[in-house]
Parts: sequence; C-alpha cells; structure tokens
Amino acid sequence: MSMVANRQATGGDRSARYAGAIDCDLHPAVPGMNVLLPYLDDYWREMVSVRALDRLNLSLTSYPQNAPLSCRPDWTLDQGRKPGSSLKAMQEHVLDRYQPRYGILNCLYGAQVFHSEDMAAAFCRATNDWIRDEWLSRDPRLRASIVIPAHNTELAVAEIERRADDFRFVQVLMLVSGEVTLGRRQLWPIYRLAERLQLPIGIHAGSAYRYAPTPVGWPSHYVEDYIAQSAAFENQLQSMIAEGVFAKFPDLKVVAIESGVTWLSGFIWRSDKTWKGVRAEVPWVTRAPSEIVRDHVRFTMQPIDAADEAEAILRLVDHLKSDRLLLFSTDYPHWQFDGDEALPLGIPDELLRKILSENALATYPRLSKADHAMEITL
Repeated sequence: MSMVANRQATGGDRSARYAGAIDCDLHPAVPGMNVLLPYLDDYWREMVSVRALDRLNLSLTSYPQNAPLSCRPDWTLDQGRKPGSSLKAMQEHVLDRYQPRYGILNCLYGAQVFHSEDMAAAFCRATNDWIRDEWLSRDPRLRASIVIPAHNTELAVAEIERRADDFRFVQVLMLVSGEVTLGRRQLWPIYRLAERLQLPIGIHAGSAYRYAPTPVGWPSHYVEDYIAQSAAFENQLQSMIAEGVFAKFPDLKVVAIESGVTWLSGFIWRSDKTWKGVRAEVPWVTRAPSEIVRDHVRFTMQPIDAADEAEAILRLVDHLKSDRLLLFSTDYPHWQFDGDEALPLGIPDELLRKILSENALATYPRLSKADHAMEITL
C-alpha cells in the first residue's frame, strides 16, 4: 500500500488527496416552489395558485427532512432552510473543502413523480432551468443531471432534447423505483437519445411510490425502505440486461447512484449462473451479465455499506475483475460518513486515482466538452 493511501489525510493532506476529483453525487435542494415560478408559463403559475400547489412539500420522501441520515449535523442550514438549498453552503462544505474538479448535481424533487404527466413535465423543465441559472451559471465547477418525467417517454425525450446543447448537463436522472422496470422497451427512446448525446443514465435511489417499495408489500419503517433500495437496483439491472438494453445500445452507460456496493458480488454470481441455464429465452444476451456490468454500469461510492470499507472495495474489484466500476461521491448533504474522509484509507494509489477522477472522465464525455464549449464562448 502507498503512503498516500495509508496516511491520515487532514488539512492540507485532505485537499491533496481529493483535489481534482469528480464528485458524482451532489444534491441541490429546491428551497420552495416560489423559486420555480419564474420558469413556469402563465397556465402553470395560475395552477400553482388555484390548486394551492405551493403548500405542498415536494421533497421526495426517500429522504425525510428530519431523518438524521438526510443531512450531516455540520451541513445543516440555519433558519430551518432545507439542507442542500444553499450554493454558498455547498461551496463551503464540499467544493472549496475538497477542491473537486467537477461536481455533478442530482436534484431529487417531486417534479419527477407528479401523477399528471403534463404537470411533471412542466416542473421538470422549471427545475432544470433553475439549476442552470442558480447553480451551473454561478460556479463553473458544477455540472448537472437532466431531471425528466420518466413516466411519459415522449415528454422525457423532449426535455432531454431541450437541454442537449448545454454541455453542463452531463447525465439523465431517473429513480430506481418508478412505474415500470427500466428495461421495458417503452423507455428505449430515452436510452437511444441518451446514447446519441453521450449522456449516461443516472439511476438514483428513491421511489415514485406507485407501488410498494418491497416485493412483499409496504414496510412500516423508514429503515426497511432504505435497506430495500439495493434490491430495487438488482431488479433494475437485471431488467436492463435481460430486456436487451445494452445489446441494443452498445455505447450506453448507466450509473447506479446511492445503490451501495456489497450486494453486487452476489448479484453477479447469481446472474451469470442463472443466465447459463436459461439463456435460450433471451438470445440477445450474448455475453455473461458480469461482462455487461463491467462494460456498461458504474457505481457511486457513497454509501459504502460495509463494516471494513477499504477491504470491501478491494474485494469487490477483485470479484468483478475491474477497477473501472467505482465513482467518487460525497452524497452531499446526506450523512454517509463522518469527518473529512469521504473514501476509506488503505486504497492503493492507482485504484484511488481511478475512483477519484479517471473512471468518471471515461463515463461522462460531456464533462470535458462543457469546458471546451465555454472556452469557445469566452
């Protein structure tokens, strides 16, 4: 092991360890519907008033505001403001503290899950425009995911196309639990466009709660829902593999965000073993699922759901025979780690470099394109 990987990185050491990294999961919070009103057309502004939509708390219940996990104590904001709703605080807590080269914003907000498809599309448009103006335009280190109404493919495609020319948007954001399994062909126009535009599909932990979040019914407690998220990721990865998404779109990348990682070894083993026995029903799956995952799927590092985090990471890299799978993230402002070490000590330098930046640069081609576009503009 290298000295860099094993030393206690504090102060300047911490900055040196993380400087130039790419943080693949930052959460800007919409402070209130009032900030979206300027981005809504006259009809939807009237609907906000007539239907009292501004009284709704549209924070996704996957992260209840008062649950300790939803925000680190030292990342809370004063005056009852939503964690993550201040760019200045994000700069102080993460961007200036860890000095990443880029940070990717994943906005989790009720816009994605309105039952009305037209309303969802309108609020997704407003959310993306608000992120553009209030976050991307105010800090050149920031990039963002495109929030889409995934339950209407036509409207989702239209929103992706609307944002396609702004290379600061580097990913398409979907929830792991929506209305259908993500491999279903009704969603393929989203993947086709994402592949063409070099936009990975970011699948984030969370649910639209159209159905019970576990296969056996509704849980009673938040801890049950939270732990069940990894099972949802297993289901969705298996769906995308079995339905042939990666055979149809060979250049598509998928990023599992906040999925955890300890379930992956067992999932790969079971998928490969079962595929060998029943592959006749899915002739388009011509490679083992483990190979498909290695080529197409990446995983953000927080939360690291293992007791010995460094050992679990090294074991996973060995099991999956790839050091390209893992992406650095802080998951700001969620409480996934204490102190300043967003990654465990004990990771060899070469692997650490890949996790911090190289894997993300290979996953998100538009990161560098955004810099080039801004240079041309200047």
